[in-house]
This record gives sequence, structure tokens and C-alpha cells, in this order.
Amino acid sequence: MRHLAIVIPDPTRASLFGLPYWLIVAVGAVALFGAFQAYYWIGHKLGDTLYESRFGRKLPRERIRSVERVVEKWGALAVYACFWVPVLRHTLPWVAGALRISYPWYVVASALGCLTWVPVTSFALYSVLWGWLQLAAHSPLAAAVAAVILISGVAAFVVWRRRRKSEKALVT
Repeated sequence: MRHLAIVIPDPTRASLFGLPYWLIVAVGAVALFGAFQAYYWIGHKLGDTLYESRFGRKLPRERIRSVERVVEKWGALAVYACFWVPVLRHTLPWVAGALRISYPWYVVASALGCLTWVPVTSFALYSVLWGWLQLAAHSPLAAAVAAVILISGVAAFVVWRRRRKSEKALVT
């Protein structure tokens, strides 16, 4: 009987689509930077009418107001910080444009955010995946147990958040 060798990528020589992984990460950072600039200018151009758009209607008005307060208080520093906070990462760029914060500072903050958040998350996710593949190669049962634990944890977190949100809705 022939044994099949499981090929596990070496993180020091990581590649994706035949390209070095660091290049993929750099392209991702540049693409995200471009997207952040586009979001800013969309918010800047549309101003308050952006809140009535399809995207603006998806978010509760209070959530948008809280993002506005963050931008008004912290300015460009909020732009950098938004990379590390999921809800802010998706709403703050267009709110910053609608509020017309200083564009030069916005560019600096979004560039620094792209240069730090993209590599950290990309290499962290790659390392977790690589570690799980190593575990699967040595012990498929342990890898399956780890996957079940992770999926159960995510499911428990989602249920907890939904309950918490519904309890808040009942209180108000």
C-alpha cells in the first residue's frame, strides 16, 4: 500500500497562486488603502444623503451617531483604530468623509492602518491555518476535535450576542 504524503506549506516559504505570500499581503494592503480612499470620497461627495442610501439604512441611526461621535472626538486617530474594530472598520471611512475630517490626516492614518492591520491579520490567519494543518497531519482526530471546539465556540458567541441584543431591545 502506498502512503500519500500530506504537503504542508512551510511558513517561511509561504506562497499563494505561485506568488510569495508577502507580495499577496502587500497587494491586499494597497487594495484596502484604495478602498478606504474611495469610501472617504463617497462619504465626502454624498454627505448626509449617504445616510439614506441602502448601506446607510442597514445600520441603526444610533450606531451611525456613535461612529460620528468617535470621529468627532478622535479624528484621524479613529481612522487608524477602526482597522482593529470590526463595526468601525466598515462604517467609519464613509462617515469620516461625510464629516469632512482632514483628508491629509485621513490618508496618513489609513495608510498606517493598512500597513499594520493587513500584515498582522494575514500572517496570524496563515499561522493558525498552518498550525492546524500540522496538527491534522500528525493527528487527524485532534484536528477534528480542535475544529469542533472552535466551531462550537463561535456558535456559542453568536447565540450569546443575539440574546444580549434581544435583551437590550426589551429593556429599551
